[in-house]
Amino acid sequence: METGTILFLNGASSSGKTTLLETLQDRLEAPFLNMGIDKFIWMMPERYLDRPLWDDVLGKATEAGQAGHTLFSGMHHAIAAAARRGNNILADHVLIDKAWVEECAGLFAELPAYLVGIHCPLEVLEQRERERKNRTLGQARAQFELVHRYSMYDLELDTSLLTPEACASRVIARLDAPPQAFRMLLSR
Repeated sequence: METGTILFLNGASSSGKTTLLETLQDRLEAPFLNMGIDKFIWMMPERYLDRPLWDDVLGKATEAGQAGHTLFSGMHHAIAAAARRGNNILADHVLIDKAWVEECAGLFAELPAYLVGIHCPLEVLEQRERERKNRTLGQARAQFELVHRYSMYDLELDTSLLTPEACASRVIARLDAPPQAFRMLLSR
């Protein structure tokens, strides 16, 4: 059985990860499953989506509680397992924890897994956050300095300069060469 490809998008809240994920899902010829962070968060019991329990998931925006660490570790392992069974995966994440990056490197280094950095200036992130009205204000600012601190990428994109379609075209073009980022992160 051939292993599926993983496209792993990392960026701060409101950076355009989900929009890019959906654009890629529409544009890629083969089916790619959406196994992103929001899909896993919404699996939690509804009571965990409000404070005070939300703080144990990712309510502080810059660190997760025990429930969050357990949830995101399960997400990482589920992505690797699904890819090993031949599924192509799209996943967006907010890699604010060094241990998450290390775990992903260990799980994905030997798989066809591409790590894509999604960047955007803070002012644009905050404007998007205000306009979306479904995000906790301040998340983007809190995550801005952390989200790329522990990673290196196969491709980096600035969603303030490129449309979702242009970003998707660059990701698709990058698939012509083998991934390296997770292997390099593992060897650090």
